[in-house]
Amino acid sequence: MSAAAIAAGCAAGAGAEEKAAQTAIGDQTDVAVTVYNNNLALVRDRRKLALGTGELALTFMDVAEQIRPETVSLKSVSSPGSIRIIEQNYEYDLMSPEKLMEKFVGKKVKLQNFNKQVEGGTVEAELLSLNNGPIYRVNNEIYLGYPGNVVLPEVPENLIAKPSLIWRIDNDQANQEIEATYLTGGLSWKADYVVRMSKDEKKADIDAWVTLDNQSGAAYTNAQLKLVAGEVNIAPQAPVAMFDKAARGGVMAAEAAMVEESFAEYHLYTLPRRTTIKQAQSKQVSLFRAGEVATTKKYEFRGQGYYYFQPMPQMGPEKVGVFVEFKNDEANHLGVPLPGGVMRLYQEDSEGMLQFAGEDRLEHTPKDEKVRLKMGNAFDVVGERVQTDYQIIANNVFESAYKITLRNHKENDIVVDVVEPMISDWRILESSHPSEKRDAQTSVFSIPVKADGEVVLTYRVRVRN
Repeated sequence: MSAAAIAAGCAAGAGAEEKAAQTAIGDQTDVAVTVYNNNLALVRDRRKLALGTGELALTFMDVAEQIRPETVSLKSVSSPGSIRIIEQNYEYDLMSPEKLMEKFVGKKVKLQNFNKQVEGGTVEAELLSLNNGPIYRVNNEIYLGYPGNVVLPEVPENLIAKPSLIWRIDNDQANQEIEATYLTGGLSWKADYVVRMSKDEKKADIDAWVTLDNQSGAAYTNAQLKLVAGEVNIAPQAPVAMFDKAARGGVMAAEAAMVEESFAEYHLYTLPRRTTIKQAQSKQVSLFRAGEVATTKKYEFRGQGYYYFQPMPQMGPEKVGVFVEFKNDEANHLGVPLPGGVMRLYQEDSEGMLQFAGEDRLEHTPKDEKVRLKMGNAFDVVGERVQTDYQIIANNVFESAYKITLRNHKENDIVVDVVEPMISDWRILESSHPSEKRDAQTSVFSIPVKADGEVVLTYRVRVRN
């Protein structure tokens, strides 16, 4: 007989029969888990067991502690339509020493080894209270604390050993394979990327990993695993592997890498093999590998929108940001949906040792879009800004002139993008270098700076607030 235990009792003199069955993890024939980005997972749990026919209570044990009971459904896989659900309950009042004792306040218990001079001796006691510790009455005397090991006569009916779903069902088939489906919290995943830059900073290898974290209160053994990337709407209710140097030239399926497909408005990733997800475990699974991805390093000196509406004090040297950009398309050996996560950049030093060079968070990025990552701030590139003129031309009309000095202490030539946000109507009146109007509120000067050189940018702008 399977691990499903069938209990039946007869009401004396009435001839009425109350049937009950229970199923535990030992009856499981299959489990599939689909994990979403927002701390949510869909669990499909199949089990084979023997059931009595007619109306009975079915206890379905070993479910996730963070289950959302309102999402549970039950069906027969072996004989569709043969089970009708009458009532559904989720029992989560788990037994513990404290709860067991609470249930026996005012009742009789036994105290084992009550008399330390009599080995194994037991006495009957009444548990009077648990307020700041147990209080017993033994032979009309009151005892405080634990004068012996407490032995309880039974487990109270309303306490269970593990979270369980309890159905009242009407069943037509004695032997069933059933499937319970439910949503649970406590399961989440994120993407982690290792980006290894070449020495000339023009190519990169990318290794994508899925990091899965299980705090749901259940284990999923030999499970089918799927991941959904995207922002699934949830109604409000009242978590580093290194690259193999052989990874070159295009997106490559690492061993047991996940298979991607479009799903509704999201992307679905399926692990082609089964895996075990233990409770309180963080697991990494390979998503994909890509080699020889063309990259561009950008230097950016950025201003602020309020610079143009007031006189500005003398500013000291400012940081120049360093960014890495690449196109996520097939021509660049990628062209795959990139789930949101952290991209960590590594680069080889003069001895060929890989060193951490910065990290940035990536939002969900479709194919054929550009990826832009901030590495940090340049050490050897300095920008300095001086406001050389400020005038109030008319009501809400201002004119400013700036001198920006860029100094490059590196051993190679670079280009620094001077990005000036102008949050109003604006017009550049004159400038020493050409500019590009990136959008309605941004002007960009791309300034070449020679190795160990210095360049001065000057411009005058009129803004209307």
